[in-house]
Amino acid sequence: MQLGLKLFAAALVALASSAAVACPPGALGVSRIAEVGTQGGLEVGLKSFPQTVPLADHEVILTFDDGPDAQYTPEVLKALADECVKATFFVIGSKVAEWPGLARAELAAGHTIAHHTFSHPQPTLRNMAPQVARADILKGMATVEHVLYGVAFAPGEPSDLSQIHLHTPWFRFPGFADTKDIKAWFKANNVGTFGVDEWASDWIVMTPEQELKLIMGRLEREGRGMLLFHDNHPWTAAMMPMFLKELKARHYKVVAMVPGPGHGPTVDAPGGWTSETDKIIARLHARASGEGGAPAAVPMSSPSPAP
Repeated sequence: MQLGLKLFAAALVALASSAAVACPPGALGVSRIAEVGTQGGLEVGLKSFPQTVPLADHEVILTFDDGPDAQYTPEVLKALADECVKATFFVIGSKVAEWPGLARAELAAGHTIAHHTFSHPQPTLRNMAPQVARADILKGMATVEHVLYGVAFAPGEPSDLSQIHLHTPWFRFPGFADTKDIKAWFKANNVGTFGVDEWASDWIVMTPEQELKLIMGRLEREGRGMLLFHDNHPWTAAMMPMFLKELKARHYKVVAMVPGPGHGPTVDAPGGWTSETDKIIARLHARASGEGGAPAAVPMSSPSPAP
């Protein structure tokens, strides 16, 4: 089974690589590059923070969490390559260690690779002692640096962020459940915390058509945004070609994020902003503690898949 997945992944990565050689006429492509600096720390994404990455009307940023996945990440990579689109992948260190070829394929295709812990603790990092949470984050970051860039660490290192130079100093908390301790640690070490402006709710089992209707409805309401998908779900992988074609048909433009100097830039949230993640995290921890039944197997709540 494992060998079959490896062969399948290798074949699809080869297809994605070949598709990326030349952009076909009329491909969606990337309209511009946004350099996002994290000097002094950074917090962006309107679901969690009162500021985000500046985008014009009908501009989107694509981000993916929880990969790489042997079966579905190659399908997502091929869909992106077919339209010459670049995204940011917030990867899990243990999966990078298991599927290093896929992580390298993401980087080789021109995508930005950022961090999402080593083990994706359930339900969130808030259930862990600060030092344990820091160790899991560092292990994930060190794994990515080693696999993608060949960085070698001495035994027992890195034991702190000050001992590691991150090629992409960006982090997304599992379940968006940030902590004061880790955010202060990030700020002191120039690491940015990335939330999201809109999510596809693809932690819910749904059809590709349902997911497309859901995310396009949310996007049309806001007109722009940094979007969250997961490249370890079959419905998202199957939806991605349809989604990119829909973006093109509705005249949306894709912005690619890359690490940059300085801080930000950012734009403030509209008046009356409130965090949508706080109440979700509270429900998640209630379920995990037994107050609401069995612990959740996904990092978020389960709203209806219909817009």
